[in-house]
Amino acid sequence: MTTKPSTFPADFIFGTATASYQVEGGVHEGGRGPSIWDTFCATPDKVVGGDNGDVACDHFHRWEEDVDMMAEMGLQAYRFSIAWPRVQPGGTGEFNEEGIAFYRNLIARLKSKGITPLITLYHWDLPQELQDEGGWVNRDIVDRFTAYAVRMMEEFGGDVDMWATFNEPWVASFIGYGAGAHAPGHTDSAEALTAAHHLNLSHARAYRAMKHIQPDAQIGYVNNCHTPRPWDPSNPKDVAASAHIDALANTMFHQPFIQGGYPEVLRPNTAHITDWSFVHNGDEEEMKGAVDWFGVNYYASHLVRHNPHKGKATSEVATLADGHKAGAGTAWPGDEEIEFMPPLGQLTAMGWNVDPSALTAHLLKIHRETGKPIYVTENGSAWDDVVDDDGRVRDVNRISYFHGHLGAVLDAIHEGADVRGYMAWSLMDNFEWAQGYAKRFGIVRVDYDTLERRWKDSAYWYTEVLRRRAVVPVEEELAPTPPRTF
Repeated sequence: MTTKPSTFPADFIFGTATASYQVEGGVHEGGRGPSIWDTFCATPDKVVGGDNGDVACDHFHRWEEDVDMMAEMGLQAYRFSIAWPRVQPGGTGEFNEEGIAFYRNLIARLKSKGITPLITLYHWDLPQELQDEGGWVNRDIVDRFTAYAVRMMEEFGGDVDMWATFNEPWVASFIGYGAGAHAPGHTDSAEALTAAHHLNLSHARAYRAMKHIQPDAQIGYVNNCHTPRPWDPSNPKDVAASAHIDALANTMFHQPFIQGGYPEVLRPNTAHITDWSFVHNGDEEEMKGAVDWFGVNYYASHLVRHNPHKGKATSEVATLADGHKAGAGTAWPGDEEIEFMPPLGQLTAMGWNVDPSALTAHLLKIHRETGKPIYVTENGSAWDDVVDDDGRVRDVNRISYFHGHLGAVLDAIHEGADVRGYMAWSLMDNFEWAQGYAKRFGIVRVDYDTLERRWKDSAYWYTEVLRRRAVVPVEEELAPTPPRTF
């Protein structure tokens, strides 16, 4: 019997993650064009509080001090996304040199501080002009994304080795086009499946084009994992329900790149929705082998069961994996008799359960099914943070969450999973999509009135994790009074 490791491997990379629309602001500055999220936020009743990303964390103006803050924490990596409408306002045609310069300067400062940049090319802020042409449902977008990806590799490939094409294609397709809870707000299951395929194909085509420019670049695909466990493992129908959700949420976004085809259960389960004619001859062959690593975004687990009585009365309001409620749409095409059960255990402010064991299980699953290196590209939790009288944010629940999930990553490594890095979500509180500014995930608190950054206790705890390269006890008192502010 081997002893479980208490420290992370020497080459394991620790960092944090953000996304362009969630932190940058400056939406009307620097030549940036409108995105689908600008449009979505301007639509009444789509975002809590009528919030938008116009200012967000003002990272567009405060990026230098934000990088200095990362360096002070000792971060080894920073995962951020490029706003497509900032560098190519319409999604086609001319590129915006001012927008490109913003990211070039950010990358240079990160590297000067010893922080590895990990670029995500698409984190949901599609140029609105492309959506006007059909967005991810229009097959033409495959070549348009590829052209954008090629230009970004030409601009930054000499300085950046680690790339992800897409963040959470499941959300972009099934929540954006099926459930309607994210931009562009459509509620059409056939569109959702079409968009999912075009996202996969866009990754493959961009991957090969980018590799032609920089053969040594490491290019991955990042998906939010679901861990659908059957409510009754002895009930074959519950097991089948779990397998359907797993195929839609997980396997659909990695099997094509390993085996060159979609999970067998998908087509018969969705035949009443679409004939899958959006998959053209040669598409699946083009996808096979087009990936270097997989990113896993993990937050919570799920329990599902078969319920023949679910019907329209309950399916018309689907509780989504991102904690939102959608109207007539569904995030799960073919789920007419599948029911998500109430989560068990402690719940975060998003209503998601705390279940580190599911992260271990999923990392091992991805390892078995792909054989590729894995990075935990997002993991974190939202809580109702309070600033105490002494200025500290004593977010012990967030520290406990990180403690359990970092331990889960160590368990997966011990059991053989090739996990090479961990990006905490998020560096700082930010615009939380349809939840607006109502939910806080950051290890740094942002005062949205003054834009002051204030380290929470979790920031000091995570800094110590990086220093020791080990999971630090929750009880250790590490934060000073008053805390660090920027």
